[in-house]
Amino acid sequence: MARLQEIIIGVADKSKEIGKLEKQGLVRKIAPRLYTSNLEEAPEKVVRRNWYRLVSELFPGAFLSHRSALERMPTPEGHLYLTYGHKRLVELPGLTLHFSKGPGPLEDDALFFGNMRSSGLARAYLENLQRAKRSGEAAKILSREQLEEKIEAYLRVKGEEALNQARDRARQIAPALGMEKEFSMLTQLITDLLGTGLSKNLVSPIARARVLGEPMDSDRIQLFELVYEALVKKDYPDYEDQNKSIAAYQHFAFFESYFSNYIEGTEFTVDEAKQIITTAAPLPARDEDSHDVLGTYQIVSNKKEMSVLPGSPDDLLKLLRERHAVLLSARKTKSPGEFKDRNNRAGATEFVDMKLIPGTLKKGFDWYSLLQHPFARAAYMMFMVSEVHPFLDGNGRIACVMMNAELSAKGLSKIMIPTVFREDYMGALKKLTKQRNADAYISTLLRAWEFSSRVHNDDLDAMEEYLTNCNAFLSHKEGYLKIIPGTSKRWN
Repeated sequence: MARLQEIIIGVADKSKEIGKLEKQGLVRKIAPRLYTSNLEEAPEKVVRRNWYRLVSELFPGAFLSHRSALERMPTPEGHLYLTYGHKRLVELPGLTLHFSKGPGPLEDDALFFGNMRSSGLARAYLENLQRAKRSGEAAKILSREQLEEKIEAYLRVKGEEALNQARDRARQIAPALGMEKEFSMLTQLITDLLGTGLSKNLVSPIARARVLGEPMDSDRIQLFELVYEALVKKDYPDYEDQNKSIAAYQHFAFFESYFSNYIEGTEFTVDEAKQIITTAAPLPARDEDSHDVLGTYQIVSNKKEMSVLPGSPDDLLKLLRERHAVLLSARKTKSPGEFKDRNNRAGATEFVDMKLIPGTLKKGFDWYSLLQHPFARAAYMMFMVSEVHPFLDGNGRIACVMMNAELSAKGLSKIMIPTVFREDYMGALKKLTKQRNADAYISTLLRAWEFSSRVHNDDLDAMEEYLTNCNAFLSHKEGYLKIIPGTSKRWN
């Protein structure tokens, strides 16, 4: 017997079939025209779990609007707000549907599920600035504070340009929707959020904090100051980049990309990585992993790109987003080019809260700008980006890219972290984060730089042979790094 769906819509041409199933005890009626094959759970739970399916099938032509277009789910108490051909209230177990009469979908009101659409971002902003007769969950619009936080979050994740595009779209559609007044309110709200002074119009603490200079992770800022003080006290060598030809620079970039991805868990053999780079095509069944290697290589093999350095805090945020968009272009679920919209962690380590990313990076930029030597700037930049962890994925790789741009822009050798270095490198990072001791991190990175400065050749196979003779491809347990073939050294 075919497996029944959990939610079954009672339509005329299926009434006899559903009646038979009901008599057989295979389905039960839980609301008008609504049946379920789940005979155990409360109807409220079944309805809430399948709300998008039943709305799509029971009310064709209705679409999510107002607060529901931004929240994309019922409120905790089960209220859902939609625009339809007429005003209506439908109460189902665990779900109350509020239908408002209004203009039909626009071209950018995207599909949500099945044939059901949802108001586009600009339209949803305008809808949530309409006046409401009720408050709380019973209101079809978000509170002013909630809306400010939604728009601030979009600004934080997508950037100022994207928010201005949403405002431009709102300007276009407001007359057709009869929402010119709401557009004026939206323009003022966005202007207040982008302003340099605190506006009396803003009510959300998060929005007010943004215009006062953006909230930041104060603990991380103290840590960055510690790193700055440790770096500024030391003198550093100048390892000139010996990979002067285009071919040699690209060969180093190949192994730089290979090791950077290997350390982060994207593991290929060297021959597989060569195939990916030379053909610019992913390996079968490993499309996303292959594009990670390609994306990294695309950035670090481009000498012009690797000469671009941030000149201001806003430049830093823009550069991070642009490079991340290239690096993780194939992983759409990881939001390439966008700061994370949910918090992440590694083991017991909590990275910087998503709301604090821009402010923390901008304040951290202050210490970076005070450093003079390219290695000091590179080491600081690598640690800052890694510690903030601004993206859902690819943070270690983008941190290494930003580090090496500091060196390459000044004609110095870039740094690769061979597989055999991984444990020492990760251990030094962890020691700096947990114990606030920067010495091991700095000395570890200097050793890696010394080693990397000796990796140069116009022939890719010869460069690979050198790395093999240095034990670079071995695991930490398998071998020592030979900084000069014929000698063995541990990092520490």
